Amino acid sequence: MKQPGKRFVAVLAGAGVLAVAACGGGNGGGGGGGGGGEEAEFSTEISGELELWGFENADEVAQSRIDLAEEVVGESGVTLEQDNSAFDAQKFTTLAASGGLPDMVLMDRQFVATYAAQNLILPLDACFEAQGVDPTSYWYPQVVADVTYQDEVWAVPQFYQPPAILLNTRVLDEAGITPEQIDTSDPAGLVAAAEAMTVLEGGIPTRIGFDPQGVSKASLWFLSYGGGIIDDEGMPMIDDPANVEAVEFLTELYDAQGGYANVKSFVDSFDVFGDNNSYVADQVGAAVFDQWYVNVLTPYAEQVEIGGVPMMSQDGQPITAASGSSLVIPTASDNPSAACAYLIALTSLEAWEAAGAARAETTAADASRFGINAGLFTGSPEADESIREQYVQETDFTGFNQTIATYYDVAASGESFGSSPAGQQIQTEVQNAVTAALLGEQEPAAALAAAQEAAMRAYDQAVAGQG
Repeated sequence: MKQPGKRFVAVLAGAGVLAVAACGGGNGGGGGGGGGGEEAEFSTEISGELELWGFENADEVAQSRIDLAEEVVGESGVTLEQDNSAFDAQKFTTLAASGGLPDMVLMDRQFVATYAAQNLILPLDACFEAQGVDPTSYWYPQVVADVTYQDEVWAVPQFYQPPAILLNTRVLDEAGITPEQIDTSDPAGLVAAAEAMTVLEGGIPTRIGFDPQGVSKASLWFLSYGGGIIDDEGMPMIDDPANVEAVEFLTELYDAQGGYANVKSFVDSFDVFGDNNSYVADQVGAAVFDQWYVNVLTPYAEQVEIGGVPMMSQDGQPITAASGSSLVIPTASDNPSAACAYLIALTSLEAWEAAGAARAETTAADASRFGINAGLFTGSPEADESIREQYVQETDFTGFNQTIATYYDVAASGESFGSSPAGQQIQTEVQNAVTAALLGEQEPAAALAAAQEAAMRAYDQAVAGQG
């Protein structure tokens, strides 16, 4: 079946058996097991118990999907036990060493290739085939790429929070800047616009024109300049010349606003989630934010004036990046077939539509949200569009309407940062290097070269002895 959707649940509830071989597992109870370096079998005939680790502080979006997935597998007599603590890499490693990992684990997608290289999780191509799901047609390709390693898919992805540029149009208007001037494909023009909106007192900013989130979003800026952090083979590429150019631009941008150290100190003082956030207080003219921050601002719709524009590549094309969480099945799972069925149900169109309905109900019941529904960005364009059509309505807040539409529009332009068994270490080295460059401790090229060396050591260690 090439077009997943409402047929997901029908397939899961079917009584037929389709056993498919997958690398890295072994046999266990409850319809196929893992561990022991043998093959895993994924069957649609399921039973037994499931243990899940994840969903800390589940909101209505998570709980509605959990309820649906439990109902689907429960029809086959499967029972579920949940550990709702947050994912912890050290805990995962400890449980793996002791043989105590549960059947499913929720984690950030950057960890997936690491554990795949260590044979601690199962490849899921056979899971998808058994359940009649084509990952490349149901999820965005860039989302699937996040959890693909050595041409196999190792996780069921969920969510996709695309970054874009969130404008404070009140500050733009005051400085005589138009949204069109906040254009990352025009570096000189963007620096000039940021400088025009910045207010310095004794060299210290009391307002910044543009917060690029240059360290936390460094990898996104690399993509904008045609670079990246991980190549197609999973190896680090931090010292790519395009990345050096991106850091040189970021340095110029921060210098125009009082210097990185002063800007960071100012940004760190922001009341990001509070009543005096930077858009209420007009402390920023524009900033790079993931889609979720629109939800943070909705209670302040009467106090802020916002807009949205996409980040652009240097050749003038919209660009964003995939990010989000995923669900994996450990190699030692006692019940991978039921785990597979549960995870497919949890991320099915029905589950996301239930989540969309739950979010719409919450929005309607909360007067402080002014009826603004920013939608859900699920990782599946089919689910996203269904929720948007049903629940994302035009409101009296035209700035919010336009901003929400910007995030929907840019989602299709996303790229993956890449997948590597040293992914977490590569990200850390990137951020350390960019920080050093922005502080003036090293020239950008030297900082990224040192980071590349460190990342390569981590990569070589990660793949050493890989099966």
